[in-house]
Amino acid sequence: MLHIFRGNVEQKQIRGKNHHFSLFSLHLFLVSAVIYGSASFLLYLLLLAELLVHSSGRPAHISPLCGMFGSMIPQVDRLMNSSKRLHDLTKEELVNFAAVEHRLHSLPHIQHTAAYFSSLKVNESLSQLFSYSQSFKLHVDWLKTAKENMSLSVQWAESSSIHLQQLSNLVNTSLHQIGADVPQSTPPSLPDVSTAFDALKFSVELSERLEAFCNWSKRVLRHLQRLSRCPRH
Repeated sequence: MLHIFRGNVEQKQIRGKNHHFSLFSLHLFLVSAVIYGSASFLLYLLLLAELLVHSSGRPAHISPLCGMFGSMIPQVDRLMNSSKRLHDLTKEELVNFAAVEHRLHSLPHIQHTAAYFSSLKVNESLSQLFSYSQSFKLHVDWLKTAKENMSLSVQWAESSSIHLQQLSNLVNTSLHQIGADVPQSTPPSLPDVSTAFDALKFSVELSERLEAFCNWSKRVLRHLQRLSRCPRH
């Protein structure tokens, strides 16, 4: 009887050990499956993310000129502000100069037609903007000298000259960035200023033409921003 009892006990112990071994093996299998499944799932996610990156459209290339255009436009705004004050006259006083003949024929002839703006090209427009800004600077510097000779205030002529030079510098840099030639400036033929009234008349004329130039410049720069696919702010 004792032998049979011991035999039964040993068989139960063996079955218990086998049961524990089976549970441990099952647990180990499940853990391995989870780990393997997690790794596979993670790998799947990585492959899916890479596939999405390659299949999605890449962001559009942003032209390096966009930053330059963004700097030029505020410069034009400052030039507009100073050009309006070249003559220091009120609107009522300006009426008296409406019929005065324009004599600064060397100033650029600026086009504002829709056909002109629809055919703009970046390199040609920047070259033109540089030539115009240089021409206006030469005229403003001439006016500044004439006013100094008449002991008149030159504050706004000097301010306009500075903004024109800064605008020219920005355009010059942009032309170099795209490998375009920088136009050479030729000194204009300018009339003599013999009286303070002459200086005032030229101030009015130059102020009006500078304002027109500023409006043209902003429109051109906005158009070039669109051509260059610059991001909108």
